[in-house]
Amino acid sequence: MIPTLQLALGDLSHELANSRRMLERVPAEQLAWRPHAKSFTLGQLADHLCDMPMYGTITLTTATLDFAALPPRDPHPETVDGFLAKWDGRVAAYREALEAATDAQLQENWTATMGERVVMAMPRLAMLRGMVMNHMIHHRAQLSIYYRLLDVPLPGMYGPTADER
Repeated sequence: MIPTLQLALGDLSHELANSRRMLERVPAEQLAWRPHAKSFTLGQLADHLCDMPMYGTITLTTATLDFAALPPRDPHPETVDGFLAKWDGRVAAYREALEAATDAQLQENWTATMGERVVMAMPRLAMLRGMVMNHMIHHRAQLSIYYRLLDVPLPGMYGPTADER
């Protein structure tokens, strides 16, 4: 990685690996479960976590993304292997886009819209840190709550969990 990316995303590999460990624990028999009527199902949440590396790739390879023009989503995977395959493919594409990035590209503004309305616009580097990596960590944390409520043992992210002692 170029020095700018190393500085801003030095912990990316660690966070990607942590997210993969969470996906390794997806209880396939509980994909339809949700903790509240307004919450994603477990399957939807795990699938959305798989979106984060894809958004990193999109940020690095396009100037804009119109959320109103996205195609309908495919059904989420139904197995742990399905989630991991989706994750691994998207992480590989993201890493490839990161390797091709230049400092100049990272400083350029990237814009997300909903039709004509600008949802956010910021330098690509800020987008990668805030709306890709931090967003990934946020949804991974939500998934950990789902797991705790379903009595799925949690993997350690920054040290051992109560389940690993």
